[in-house]
Amino acid sequence: MASVSTMDGRRARGAATRERLVTAARGQFGAHGYEATSIEAVLEASGVARGALYHHFKSKADLFDAVLAEVLIDIAERTTAVAAATGSKDPLEGLRAGSHAWLQMALDPAIQRIALLDPTIAVGWARWRELDERHSLGGLRASMLRLAEEGRLPTGEAELLAQMLLAALNEAALFLAYADEPRTASETARGAIDTLLDRLAGP
Repeated sequence: MASVSTMDGRRARGAATRERLVTAARGQFGAHGYEATSIEAVLEASGVARGALYHHFKSKADLFDAVLAEVLIDIAERTTAVAAATGSKDPLEGLRAGSHAWLQMALDPAIQRIALLDPTIAVGWARWRELDERHSLGGLRASMLRLAEEGRLPTGEAELLAQMLLAALNEAALFLAYADEPRTASETARGAIDTLLDRLAGP
């Protein structure tokens, strides 16, 4: 019977292998897109054997799912950090700063491919929405509830408005992804989100 230390060692090696695969896949998916990325390219980039990959991920779609979750977590953490860094006690200004941070990240082609363009192909719309809401909706919901507590929004609408804002931010990001002049489109997207927030709960 394997000792506890042996089992812990196996778990650690397994976790390290999984991390190598996700990191390599993230680089490949970000650079080339889901459809143009092969399992062979991920294996070569990670230095992991095929059998080890299929021990952790049953398919390329399953691997993309893990990469997508990691990217969405990174996006949520970065936007939350930017919102907190404003030092403003106004939840609307936190929403504005976080929204601008997301639109800035959405100019990155790798972010576009993984978080916006390829999820429906790789894992389907329902799974994409599930992951997006799991990792992105919490902060928006908290801000909307604070605005409702301050009497700036109807309390019963806070949850739905958070979901609507998440959808609007994704549409703005897709607008950038398909734009011929992304930098110009970025100014338009930021202005549109500012207008939406100001009309929603501004002075």
